[in-house]
Amino acid sequence: MRLFLVLIVVLLIAAFTVQAQNKYIGVKMCSMCHKTDKQGKQLDIWQKSDHAKAYKTLNTPKAAEIAKAKGLTKPAVEAAECLDCHAPAYKVDAKLLDKSFDLKDGVQCEDCHNAGSAYKTILIMKDKAKAVAAGMREFKDAAAVKASCVTCHNEKSPTYKGFNFEEALGKIRHPVPKG
Repeated sequence: MRLFLVLIVVLLIAAFTVQAQNKYIGVKMCSMCHKTDKQGKQLDIWQKSDHAKAYKTLNTPKAAEIAKAKGLTKPAVEAAECLDCHAPAYKVDAKLLDKSFDLKDGVQCEDCHNAGSAYKTILIMKDKAKAVAAGMREFKDAAAVKASCVTCHNEKSPTYKGFNFEEALGKIRHPVPKG
């Protein structure tokens, strides 16, 4: 019995360690499957969104002006205060960034859905429960989605003009079509 309990504990630790070690693979890897009609052309939705352009905006004269006005000592594209929301994975340990991951792709799939190396295969993605068990973040309801969104879309942003969650969600929602 004791051996059985030890085995269970070891397996649980291993499972949590594997999930904790998931690597960020980047939008280019996710897009390989998520660009088709069958998947709701999720890549197209993202590419047309401000999330896809988030990092690029940090290289604009407007971003430089905002950074200066905020008293930042680094350019916006290097400032943690900006990168937190314009390229959230900047703070991820480099060992957890796959070679396919590019920070310059801005706010990408895994910033909301968690690092994807363990759930990226078609065999796992076909089964939502397996994908969630492998580390994919599941949003239980609209309130959970909103809670994630407002970590960036809030009064701390120097360009904040209010946040209409329903309108914003309508622009980025990317469900897989039924059928």
